[in-house]
Amino acid sequence: QVQLVESGGGLVQPGGSLTLSCAASGFTAEYYVIAWFRQAPGKEREGVSCFSSSSGRTNYADSAKGRFTISRDNAKNMAYLQMNNLKPEDSAVYYCAADLVPAGLCVLSPTYDYWGQGTQVTVSS
Repeated sequence: QVQLVESGGGLVQPGGSLTLSCAASGFTAEYYVIAWFRQAPGKEREGVSCFSSSSGRTNYADSAKGRFTISRDNAKNMAYLQMNNLKPEDSAVYYCAADLVPAGLCVLSPTYDYWGQGTQVTVSS
């Protein structure tokens, strides 16, 4: 049973940084894709970034390019989303998601099989 647990959200001022963590358990497949999504009130869930273990490739939404970095620590079964230069429009609930499949370029559509419960990020002065 795959379980994903996010942490690291909070309140940060514009221009500040946060690092979100995703603790993964139950991964037995050789290949996986880890992704971060976000959802603001009244808006659709939006893909932010993803990583494919089979290709080693990452993918970023245009809104995240140059400011966010996805990473993982296989030894700790952890994934991270480093967010810099945060803006008020980045405020949302951030979700970690996973699929246990090989992938060339991972996708940023919310079609993943496994999801965490989310962590709130609020960017405000």
